[in-house]
Amino acid sequence: VKKKAKEEEAEGEEQFQPVPYPKSVFFIVGNEFCERFSYYGMKAILSIYLKKKLHFTEDKATVIYHTFSMFCYFTPIFGAMIADQLLGKFKTIVYISIIYVLGHLLKTLAAIPTLGIPPVEFSLIGLALIAIGTGGIKPCVSAFGGDQFKLPEQERHLQTFFSVFYFSINAGSLISTVLTPVLREDVECFGDDTCYSLAFGVPAILMFVATIIIIMGKPLYKMVPPQGNILTRVFGSIGHAIKQKYNGVPADHWMDTAKDKYEP
Repeated sequence: VKKKAKEEEAEGEEQFQPVPYPKSVFFIVGNEFCERFSYYGMKAILSIYLKKKLHFTEDKATVIYHTFSMFCYFTPIFGAMIADQLLGKFKTIVYISIIYVLGHLLKTLAAIPTLGIPPVEFSLIGLALIAIGTGGIKPCVSAFGGDQFKLPEQERHLQTFFSVFYFSINAGSLISTVLTPVLREDVECFGDDTCYSLAFGVPAILMFVATIIIIMGKPLYKMVPPQGNILTRVFGSIGHAIKQKYNGVPADHWMDTAKDKYEP
């Protein structure tokens, strides 16, 4: 009896043994800071660029600006599906970040008048790629950070991580929103009294740095394989239950007939 009690006590101590804070999350926080800097820095001068340099009317510039914003909040649906069903969070973040960087690059090149490239076309394509990029990684980064913690042992650590993660979002947004308009207005380049190419180029560099940071942490990450999209399971279980109900399978509730295939 004493031996059994000691074993149970040892198991209890092992269960609540402190787990070291995962160093991998610092790469994730750094990535988020740089990504938010790049997005909000570019967006801070986008409206005035559309009107002053691309010569869109006030109404047309407003439509483009808000359409871009709408797509930035629509594309996370597809980013989540890709991560859950196909690639996993890490690969989704890396691959879509490359698209993101390309969008910033096109946006920056379009703002350099000496290159002679069509600024409107390059700018709009760049915005489309940025919308895919920022939206595609949005549902993955915070969830990827959460994957690094062991629960329930690190529940407090997880709460701290999300607080720091949210702080990095706001810090990157604040700094870039202040800095990029200053770069645009106070720096002269290419014979102009403003420098949109620099103001777009700095966010582009930060997004490139964000991609490098997330890749650098790869040896430390805890990788959770794709688990399948929850929407697919929801609609699949409903369809299976309807089919079973139609076939006359008895159950207390019609959704109970889906348990044979979709029991968690």
